[in-house]
Amino acid sequence: MSDEYETYAPFDSVEGLLQRGRGLGAVRARQDPEGAAPFVYDGIRRDWRWDGCDERARYLAGLVRDLGLSPTPVVELLDGDDGQFERAAAVLELLALGGCDEAREALRAHVREGAHWIHVLESVSDLWPAEWWEDLGEVARARIGGEPEPPWFTEPWTRFGIEVQRCDPGPAYEDLTGLSDGELLDLLAGVRPGAGSRVAALRELSLREPVEGLIPLVPSLVTGDGGRPLPLLGRAVGHLGPLAVPAARRWVNDEREWLARLGSDILADHLGPEVIPVLVAELADQWRARAWCGPHATARRLARFGPAAAAAVADLRRFWLRTPHSYERTDYLKALAAIDPEGVARAHTESLWDCEEEARLLGMAHAPDGPETLERITALREDPMEAPDVRQAAAARLVAAAATRIPSTAPDEPSC
Repeated sequence: MSDEYETYAPFDSVEGLLQRGRGLGAVRARQDPEGAAPFVYDGIRRDWRWDGCDERARYLAGLVRDLGLSPTPVVELLDGDDGQFERAAAVLELLALGGCDEAREALRAHVREGAHWIHVLESVSDLWPAEWWEDLGEVARARIGGEPEPPWFTEPWTRFGIEVQRCDPGPAYEDLTGLSDGELLDLLAGVRPGAGSRVAALRELSLREPVEGLIPLVPSLVTGDGGRPLPLLGRAVGHLGPLAVPAARRWVNDEREWLARLGSDILADHLGPEVIPVLVAELADQWRARAWCGPHATARRLARFGPAAAAAVADLRRFWLRTPHSYERTDYLKALAAIDPEGVARAHTESLWDCEEEARLLGMAHAPDGPETLERITALREDPMEAPDVRQAAAARLVAAAATRIPSTAPDEPSC
């Protein structure tokens, strides 16, 4: 067990569920608002996301609102370190959309006097109605003179008549569309110096019909130190599909780790049922190592075999229940649904409360009809803090439910 994992509370406790952004945590917290309050505030004060791509702001804002918690402790974090400030601001922006006047006024006050006022003003101008912030133009014009550099974004600054700093777009995009397949391969092989970069050639090949001539060049397409593959090589080789399988069988035995990994990935994506034991063993190894980043790729590969991959169900369920990396949780549920469809109704229902937008959409599509499910979907449809795609999906699901009118029973408490 990794040292990082030991910092998380047990996965089946309210604290641990909230740290992971699980839907069941949100459900149980609503049953005991007073007991859950410290954990909700802690989720804003401390960053429990395993990775920066994990979502939490809507999840935490919804808990503050639905548990009837005071936003004051969140407002106080606007004066915290950069991480605390950003988490607090994101939650307060959403709470304001949900009708919390204290949250709205706290952020407006921060624009007038706070240290992170530029971040707040740029963020609320993207999320809030213009009438909530456009009267702050005079404040912005007065304060911007004290900043060492002008802001980067155009909104709201151009509206306020404030000059923005244009970012350097970097090197121009290399357009190699005029080169033939053979010319691109020559560029990769180093016999067309000056025709363009090898990375640009790989990008162009990945957009065309598969070019089998790329395969013998793969082992040589490395960075200058020889230790890593060129950027976009994996995408270009993956684009070849089954054409790369014979070579991949050789690559998996190569002493170069990156090439062996590439070969393994190609075989896992394209071999038939004979690869199932390899993938099951890989997932088991990832579980033993508590490898929270990456097993979702193994889960996706297992999902294509359906019930034939039943030996992976136990580990897929363990990952879904316990992973702190909420971004990957949806792939575990998709794999479980493909392999063991009879066992995921509760998980789909729980996902309606999950921190990840994709998980809520998955729950919207597959949670069985029932009073609890339809009540939650109705709440999502009406929630001004919710993502537009989720609200639209909720509206569509309710229309479909009204049309079918098939009675069903949902679990009293979502769980796995």
